[in-house]
Amino acid sequence: MGALRRILIAIKDYEATTTPALVKGAQLARALGARIELFHGISAPLYVDGYGSFSVELPQVERTMRAHILEKLEKMAASLRRDGIKVTVAAEWDFPVYEAVVRRANQIQADLIVADQHAGRHRVAGLLHLTDWELLRLSPVPVLLVKTPGAYRHPVVLAAVDPGHTFAKPAKLDQRILTASSTIASALRGTQHVLHAYAPFPFTADPQTMINQDTVDRLQADATAAAQKALDRVLRKTGIPKSQRHIVGRHPADAIAQTAKETHSAIVVMGAVSRSGLKRLFIGNTAERVLDLLSCDVLIVKPLHFANRVPRGRRGTRVVATASAALPL
Repeated sequence: MGALRRILIAIKDYEATTTPALVKGAQLARALGARIELFHGISAPLYVDGYGSFSVELPQVERTMRAHILEKLEKMAASLRRDGIKVTVAAEWDFPVYEAVVRRANQIQADLIVADQHAGRHRVAGLLHLTDWELLRLSPVPVLLVKTPGAYRHPVVLAAVDPGHTFAKPAKLDQRILTASSTIASALRGTQHVLHAYAPFPFTADPQTMINQDTVDRLQADATAAAQKALDRVLRKTGIPKSQRHIVGRHPADAIAQTAKETHSAIVVMGAVSRSGLKRLFIGNTAERVLDLLSCDVLIVKPLHFANRVPRGRRGTRVVATASAALPL
């Protein structure tokens, strides 16, 4: 994650006067001198009757609705412009909404997407709201998922790294995570903390050798020392003080949630790699599981050459036929 020059703020509720994502996205833009685009993907379906016709022409409906939304977005933008922020607005008929956001971010070469978490209960225990999860999963652009209201006030920004690459993340991803967390912490006059979660016992340890407490203590001490050495190696050029370096011998999801709570973190910065199949929907790897455990905002960073799987072309308007009209005999 390099310099943040353009931020796309995904506006879910264009009728609202402000949203947490709008407040925090604007705060970042002011601090970084970045441009903003307010974007709404118009994904609501249009319904046709049983004859496949509209009461008015489809292009007219599309133009009227889009003009109304752009007018609302312009009202949001006006207050930001008074603060000296350069803001554009856009609305497009496209679906699903998470693809629309990714497409627009790629089109304008956004460096960051800021989006509000969807409200409401999850449909399955441990399953993040589908729109939020798919946006985080598919976007090659870093995504800041805003889960808390209010502006940042000298925030603690917690970077979760994996210097041992135990969980199959590319080595360079840690540097992207550190750069992103440092950039945001500096811009917001906050503090950067770094976490390395490790297994309290080496994965290669033979349980048969754990015959007494002394052996257990030695293995734990060795694992802790190795984790500390790995983290210090990654941070050797950063100047981050030892009081802001954390090593925790727990599963990464639990360690991140624990450390974020202990440090009162406002943002957790994590890396994520692509997944496929059904595993993409359920809390399976670190990034997926920890999203539900955290109550603070989350910034997801991808590897540099993360594959963009979202088609470039917009899908346009979603048209749904109803059975309200009887078919001719």
